[in-house]
Amino acid sequence: MSFKILFSNLAYARGIDGSIGQHISHMHRHFYITALEQQKVLSQFKKIVAEEKPDLCCLIEIDSGSWNTQYFNQLTYLAESEYPFHDIAGKYGEDSTLAQMAFFRGKCSAFMSKTEIPFEKLYFKHGSKRLIYSMQLPGDIQLFFAHFSLQARIRERQFDEVRNLVKGANGEAIVLADFNILQGFKELSPLLNDMDLHVLNGENDHTFFLGRSRMTLDLCVCSTSLSEKLKLKVIPQPFSDHAAIVVEGDF
Repeated sequence: MSFKILFSNLAYARGIDGSIGQHISHMHRHFYITALEQQKVLSQFKKIVAEEKPDLCCLIEIDSGSWNTQYFNQLTYLAESEYPFHDIAGKYGEDSTLAQMAFFRGKCSAFMSKTEIPFEKLYFKHGSKRLIYSMQLPGDIQLFFAHFSLQARIRERQFDEVRNLVKGANGEAIVLADFNILQGFKELSPLLNDMDLHVLNGENDHTFFLGRSRMTLDLCVCSTSLSEKLKLKVIPQPFSDHAAIVVEGDF
């Protein structure tokens, strides 16, 4: 059975492509953006979804509706009838102080799926961005997707937590995330060492853009036994400083 997953950092639909010019000209959108402006950005993402036709979309940096987004729920706009099974949750965790502060309220991760998929919400013990979605895919494959910390020491602790989750998975596993490995793939050692895991990306499959800088931050890490069954491609997102990645294979 062929199954396709699209992983995207939507950058809260602010429409900033990573260029210095747009970071300057659109700076105000970090503080306030209208529903109409968000719809224009999300319509571009909808075109990607229509072209790729993924079975499952895993989304980070998406807004559930907050004071600086005109209380516009971005997932509701995206999901529509083709993706009837979906969920959205605060990325900081329900008990987080940040989640109660006006500027951070509504900042979420989410997914939308064509069919019902068993899932649960887990939380890192370390860091501010704590949400981990755990999903049971066809073929007894367990998917984890998350957004790792910008702080190297916290990332290392979170990688160790994910190691334990993968070890406890029933069968094969896939980890999709913005790994934020600002120093490159060598940072993945705490996750990969002595684990039967494979990074599906190449180091030059750049997914993050800031001015002239290019980095590979959005990754698919999977059980080695899955690596020959899965294909990964990078999809440009002109409305975000992150490209999307599509992972497809026969499960």
